Amino acid sequence: MVTVEDVRRLALALPRTEEHLVRDRVKFRIGRIVYLALSRDETELGFAFPKEERAALVASEPQKFSLPGAGDLRYNWVHARMAALGTAELAELVTDAWRMCVPAKVARAHLEDTALPPAPGLDGLRAAAGVFGAFPGVDRSWHALVADTAPGIDLADPAHRTALHRWLNAWGCRIRYPREGEPDPLDTGLAAWWARHTLPGAPIAALTDREIGLLAAAYADLAALPLGRRGLGPTAAAKALFALRPRTVMPWDAAIAARLHGARDERAFGRHLRTGRAWARAVLAESGLDEDALTAGLGRPGLPLAKVLDEYLYVTLSHAPRPQAPAPAPAPAPR
Repeated sequence: MVTVEDVRRLALALPRTEEHLVRDRVKFRIGRIVYLALSRDETELGFAFPKEERAALVASEPQKFSLPGAGDLRYNWVHARMAALGTAELAELVTDAWRMCVPAKVARAHLEDTALPPAPGLDGLRAAAGVFGAFPGVDRSWHALVADTAPGIDLADPAHRTALHRWLNAWGCRIRYPREGEPDPLDTGLAAWWARHTLPGAPIAALTDREIGLLAAAYADLAALPLGRRGLGPTAAAKALFALRPRTVMPWDAAIAARLHGARDERAFGRHLRTGRAWARAVLAESGLDEDALTAGLGRPGLPLAKVLDEYLYVTLSHAPRPQAPAPAPAPAPR
């Protein structure tokens, strides 16, 4: 048997989905198109389904599925008894209903992400936050950056570019400081990059696919920023984007990118942001809280959810020891 929370968790993890309460009924929709709707007593789930296939579906399991009322027969719609559904079957029905209502390219992008690990539950986030928060001085450089760039970081300000340089190096990026009188390629590069890009500022759970595309393009441009013999690089670029949009961007390091996505290019970073969006929606739905209350409840008050998700990845992927290869078996003794 599945619950309303199961439906909510699955639906809100899908791009463009919004939840609405209409005449005491919980509905999930893409724009104005409803693709899931619960009955008022929450015992039945209506879902988008091809009209030409539904008779066969109902006939195959009449104890589970039923046709909609006469007024809804003209729609691509079927009903299911919640008590008769299993979790895996619900996931398939919800995803297929969603795919009927979104553009094909959105569905393809989502399908590319299906191999990713499932969203961490609240218990997993809480445990990782406890480990990360116990590292000595872990938030010191972040609070210094926030103080130095208040009320908000603006890379048109040379002092803010210097503060960002200092913060990146505090996280191990090793970007050379110029000697007196030398040109500063990071400073001039950041100023030019900032003028080229307008960064979205929505919370990560509310990002649109278009906004993720803009952020991924800005990331690729920033990672390629020339600094003498090398570019700024993927890790520094991701961390810089987080510093600029802390509620929007879930950053990564080399280990996270490699182990989750197998690459660190523009496409992989877009996939990383879609992962963060899906995870953020899932944990917000599980908690029933807003972002600030959620991170406070996880023991990381004042920090954005994107950062707490990154901390989870650091603790579970970057910081966690890799499994050791088994020792080779001893050679057989000579006969």
